[in-house]
Amino acid sequence: MGKSLFNKVWDAHAVRELSSGQTQLFIGLHLIHEVTSPQAFQSLRERSLKVLFPERTVATVDHIVPTLDQRRPFADAMAEEMMHALEKNCAQFGIRLFNLQDEQQGIVHVIGPEQGLTQPGMTIACGDSHTSTHGALGAIAFGIGTTQVADVLASQCLAMSRPKVRRIRVTGHLRPGVYAKDLTLTIIRRLGVKGGVGYAYEYAGPVVERMSMEERLTMCNMSIEGGARVGYVNPDQTTISYLRGRPFAPHGQAFERAVQWWRAMGSDPDASYDHEVALDGSSIEPTVTWGINPGQAIGVLEKIPAPEAFPESEHSSVQEALQFMSFQPGQPIVGTKIDVAFIGSCTNSRLSDLREAAKVVRGRQVARGVKALVVPGSQQVRRAAEAEGLHEIFLAAGFQWRGAGCSMCLAMNPDQLEGREICASSSNRNFKGRQGSPTGRTLLMSPAMVAAAAVTGVVSDVRELL
Repeated sequence: MGKSLFNKVWDAHAVRELSSGQTQLFIGLHLIHEVTSPQAFQSLRERSLKVLFPERTVATVDHIVPTLDQRRPFADAMAEEMMHALEKNCAQFGIRLFNLQDEQQGIVHVIGPEQGLTQPGMTIACGDSHTSTHGALGAIAFGIGTTQVADVLASQCLAMSRPKVRRIRVTGHLRPGVYAKDLTLTIIRRLGVKGGVGYAYEYAGPVVERMSMEERLTMCNMSIEGGARVGYVNPDQTTISYLRGRPFAPHGQAFERAVQWWRAMGSDPDASYDHEVALDGSSIEPTVTWGINPGQAIGVLEKIPAPEAFPESEHSSVQEALQFMSFQPGQPIVGTKIDVAFIGSCTNSRLSDLREAAKVVRGRQVARGVKALVVPGSQQVRRAAEAEGLHEIFLAAGFQWRGAGCSMCLAMNPDQLEGREICASSSNRNFKGRQGSPTGRTLLMSPAMVAAAAVTGVVSDVRELL
C-alpha cells in the first residue's frame, strides 16, 4: 500500500517517538513575526538558550504594522515596542529579518511562497493559525503557539501527535465568477468548522489540479477554519513552474535534483486515506458568510437559514449568529448594505486576487458611504500590481491603495471597524470582534465579490458585473 504525501513528509522528519505517543518532529523552516515571538525569545534568555539553527528561521513584520503611514516610530506605542523587540531579537540571535525597508517584506504567508522559502516536502511552523497556507506547495505546515515558537527556536523540533489524513476530491469545473475562496467556504460549510479536527486535508481532483498556485494558497489557507491542522496539495508542474527562479529556491542543477525529490514526495497512486470526501465544483456559486464563523455561509442567491435547518446541537450558535448579525431567517443575503470593503489578508491579497477585483472595479465608482481599501500582501505584490496599473484602477474608483500588511483582517493595527459597521471582507475569519469593533460585522467573500459590493454598496452577485 502506498503512502500519502503527509505521511511521507512526517516520516522523513520524525526524529523519534516519545513516551507520550507523540513524535519529535524536525521543522525545516520556521517563520516568525512581531506578535508571537517576543515572549519566545525572552524564554530563551531566561533559560540561557541560543537559537539552534538561526539559518532555518526567517522573520517578517506584518500583523501590527500600519498600512497608511508606515513611518517610524509608529503612532501606536505598543506596536513600536513590538517592532523594536523583533529587530533586537533578530539581530542578537542572527535571524534574517524582512523589515519595512526591505523589498521582501509582507504578510508571512505571502512572502514564504513568493520568495521560494516554502518548498515541497518541507515541515514548516509559524506562530500563526494560517500557516496551513504553505501546504499549497506540497509542504506540511503547522500553526503553533508562543511556547512552541520557543521550542522550535531552541531545538528546531516540535512534539506532535500524527493526525489522520482526509482526501477532498473536487471534480467538475468552477464556473465563471466562482473562485478558490468560494470553494473553501463551501468545503467548510459542508464539513463544519470542527470537521477537520484531528485531520490533515489533502486537496485533490481535477479542479485542484487546474488551479494556479495562488488559488491553491487561498484554499490551503483556510484549512484551519475547518478544524484541520494542515491542508496541502501534491506538488506538480504548477508547483515546479511557480518555484523556478524564486530567490530562496534551489538554482541550476540543484533545482533539477530538487524537482526529482519533490515529485517523489507526492502521494502514491495507491495511497490509503483515513477518510475521503467528494465535491462537485460545478455546483458551487459565489459564497458569502452570514454568521460568526466561516462555516455559516450560503450561496449568494440563497436565503439565510433558520436554526431548524441545522442539527439541534447547533441551534443556539445559529440563533446567536442571527441575533449578532441582525439577520432574519429567510432573508436574502443579496442586497445587504455594507459600510466597508476590504481586499487583503493572507487569504486573498496576491496579484491574481487584485487582478480579479480590478476587473469588477474598472470604470465604476465606490458607492456613496462605503469605505473601500486594497492592501497588497507584500511589497512585491504591490510593485507588480503598480507595474500593471492596477492601483490606478482602484484609486480612480475611490479605493484606498495601502502598504503591505495584515490590515483589517485582525485589527492589531489602525485598520479597524467602528461600531456596528458591516464589512465585505476577503479575509478568513468573521468572529465577533475580529475586525476591531466588538459589535462590528464581517461578511467573508472572494475579492471579486468584495469589489462588487464596494461599487454597488450592497452584497451583490459578481457574475452580474463581470
